[in-house]
Amino acid sequence: MRKLIGAIAVCLLTFPALCQTASKWQIATITEVRPHPAAGEDASDPLTYDVSVKVGGTIYLVLYTTPLGELPPKYAAGRDLLVFVGKNTITYNDILGQSLQVPIESQKPAAEPKQSK
Repeated sequence: MRKLIGAIAVCLLTFPALCQTASKWQIATITEVRPHPAAGEDASDPLTYDVSVKVGGTIYLVLYTTPLGELPPKYAAGRDLLVFVGKNTITYNDILGQSLQVPIESQKPAAEPKQSK
């Protein structure tokens, strides 16, 4: 009887862990980086960029603002990173492991590469 109660207790304790949804982090590739046109540029304004990121079969255009003290992402095209795609934002981790979010401006399906015969 004790073994049966112990087995039921173990099952009940592991059940919540099985019900939790796992976040789906995916590999993304930065395909293009362009300076974002700003209305009234001031030297003290942070630099913003339109960054195209390919995740699976979709290309997302996000607005990236360079944090103070970081280098601009001018030469980041072709770099891979791990991202979590939300409804209106994409979350990624910086080099220090801090989670950062960037807003999604638009999205479109990625063009399928043409296969040669």
